[in-house]
Amino acid sequence: MPTLHLLTALGLFTQQPLDGFDAYVTQAVKDWRVPGLAIVVVKDDSVTFIKGYGVRELGKPDPVTVHTRFGNMSTTKAFTAMLVAMLADSGRVSLDDPVQKYLPDVQFADPYVTREIALRDLLTHRVGFADPDYLWGTSGLDFPTIAHRLRFVPVQTSFRSRFQYNNVTYALAGEAAARAAGTTWQSLLHAKILGPLGMTETFADSRELKASGVTDVTSPHGIVRDTVRVLPAPIDGIDDIAPAGSMFSSVTDMAKWLRFVLDSGRANGQRLVSARGFGELFKPQQVVQRWFFPTANLTHPHFQAYGLGWILQDYRGEFIAIHTGSIEGRSAIVGLIPDRRLGVFIFTNLDHSELRHALMYTVFDRYIGAEKPAHDWSAEMRAMYRRIADSTAAASRVEETKRVAGTRPSLALARYAGAYADSLLGTAAVQLRDGALTLQSGTATGRLEHWQNDSFRVVWRDPFWEASYVSFVIDPDGTVRELRLLDGGSYRRGRSIGSSMSGTYSARYPPRICAELRVQPSAAQRSTSQRQRSRTGGPRCRASHCSARSGSPCRSAGYPPARPASHPPPAGSPRAGCL
Repeated sequence: MPTLHLLTALGLFTQQPLDGFDAYVTQAVKDWRVPGLAIVVVKDDSVTFIKGYGVRELGKPDPVTVHTRFGNMSTTKAFTAMLVAMLADSGRVSLDDPVQKYLPDVQFADPYVTREIALRDLLTHRVGFADPDYLWGTSGLDFPTIAHRLRFVPVQTSFRSRFQYNNVTYALAGEAAARAAGTTWQSLLHAKILGPLGMTETFADSRELKASGVTDVTSPHGIVRDTVRVLPAPIDGIDDIAPAGSMFSSVTDMAKWLRFVLDSGRANGQRLVSARGFGELFKPQQVVQRWFFPTANLTHPHFQAYGLGWILQDYRGEFIAIHTGSIEGRSAIVGLIPDRRLGVFIFTNLDHSELRHALMYTVFDRYIGAEKPAHDWSAEMRAMYRRIADSTAAASRVEETKRVAGTRPSLALARYAGAYADSLLGTAAVQLRDGALTLQSGTATGRLEHWQNDSFRVVWRDPFWEASYVSFVIDPDGTVRELRLLDGGSYRRGRSIGSSMSGTYSARYPPRICAELRVQPSAAQRSTSQRQRSRTGGPRCRASHCSARSGSPCRSAGYPPARPASHPPPAGSPRAGCL
């Protein structure tokens, strides 16, 4: 009798939880069309699985390894929250200190909020408005300027009443912590976490990554017209709000982070954060009013809250803490079952690859014990996202039929050209080139195609961006007064511009114009977009199955995802549209 069979017959052979998991991941990566992925699993202070799959960039042979760097995006937020907890231990800060104690120049539209807002509010996304992501990314604004413009961001909900994911105010928390410590957030991260944990493969932001000369870095990918393509997304897209999501790391280093967190903030037997401070991170701080992710329809959690840098839920009777990270072309997820000292971290180089959720829950099931019948989370979640995508595509086709045919612009195209400005949004430039209108805002440029009446569809140069819509407001004397945004907000017309004019404002992806505009005409569509938006007043996620619905993150960083909610992903894409 073979040895293995003999041991099994004698009861001396025990199947391991992750037996066969490698083959499962290999097949899932193919099914979801993910170019490259890395995963690590930690159980009881030991790495039980770690591996890279696929390639760093399509068309090139360089493989993903356990040392390949990926973007962390919004999984960075847990590091920022940990830094605040560590500083609280030393008395440098208190979670309930007013923000103005550390950043006295920061103001919000509501004077009461300016006076009362505390670090805890910044870290729990309850400031009264969602992420003003039109202020960061390719806007060209540095963080002091971004922080200054917060005073112009309109209030959307009552202060502390509602969870609304906000990258900019998370960055504000990191800046406050750095100011209290008399250093930068990047230096604080190295001194307090990366150094003590020996995370030598991790960079605080893209500037550090570039300076290091490391080339083992993944390229961003997305599905464009049902084809996986390398995207021209900049690697430094979130450096301006670094504490919200700028880190780059490997699964080798994320294993060290998982071991630290699963050991309640201890490293090498030494506590780096107090038990009380660590407990604050995983204590429900703010109820999240609607499910973060469509996966909740399959995993059936009973509660959902936000801690400090962590989304808190239950799964099969277990308390879990998770967080995703997404930015154009990159995805990540971290998941913990603290009571079992189990953690998993997954990186991918495909935009909003929801395979991350499937693999995380598969790992959870392997250690909890399979349900009966057992779930094939990769197949089930892929089918769910496909159904949602198909439904969204059908709804979009219906809206397309509501376009009013046979209309023309009220004015000659040259009369729409000009400079448009807003104290919050900055400037946008509409120009007439070769008989067609173009829109430029920062580095984002698009072609304006007439839609109906004085509404135009913006077709962006980047093929990954969905089209968006703008409308011009005409005064009785026939002059253009505003460039209006569907869901509120507008640019006022300024002086005429020449061909060299370049706007100083742009959003993380297409500007807020992209973010907030859909086809103006339909009230039904406005209602739909409001239900589907990832956050009020900022770029919408691309699809109704976006994992960032109703105030959850859209890009992580995030966020993110500045693609209109009413437009579906390309046919065949199983992914969600937001973080």
